[in-house]
Amino acid sequence: MKGKAKAAFDARTLLAALPDGRTTKEHRKSEVVFSQGDPAEAVFFVERGKVKLTVLSKQGKQAVIALLGPGDFFGEGCLAGQPLRMATATALTECSIIRLAKQTMIRTLHREPVFAERFTAYLLSRNIRMEEDLVDQLFNSSEKRLARILLLLANFGKEGRPEPVVPKISQETLAAMVGTTRSRISFFMNKFRKLGFVDYNGGLEVHSSLLHVVLHD
Repeated sequence: MKGKAKAAFDARTLLAALPDGRTTKEHRKSEVVFSQGDPAEAVFFVERGKVKLTVLSKQGKQAVIALLGPGDFFGEGCLAGQPLRMATATALTECSIIRLAKQTMIRTLHREPVFAERFTAYLLSRNIRMEEDLVDQLFNSSEKRLARILLLLANFGKEGRPEPVVPKISQETLAAMVGTTRSRISFFMNKFRKLGFVDYNGGLEVHSSLLHVVLHD
């Protein structure tokens, strides 16, 4: 996770290498940034807030494939020739998102070797985290998956100060992220609260002690 945080810091610095072809937009909570099947014409950068990426199967089943926060890029598939979006990006909280035109990104990657090197390092780092998420989905219990998601939402494990108060997210949304039912989420959240791992003080406050659930075999 520390490598992830360093990549995010570099990304903010390197945005200065993109003098044009960029626009910033404020997104409301639950607002869709782009939808699965939309033309892939730009890369996006999370300046503030949190974003989730979801995919929808032909059978109508939805899965959350990534949770993104400040310093994260997404939508970079267009740089590899992806014509259509393979996922839907939705604001989990109020967000400030920078849109970087595809051609601007391509020109900068060709012109600025330092930017290209660090952007590639960032993508590799994020892919490692997404592989960890997949392993989490395949082999860990619903309780562990929920604990890991709450810790990610609170930024535990990143450099800098954690954000113990998680943005307001419904139990239905958490259930979709974990891949279980709302009733199971309610059961685990009540259990975490009784054990002192989380509190409700005007918002959901996550304590570092929740790591015990993730690390316990």
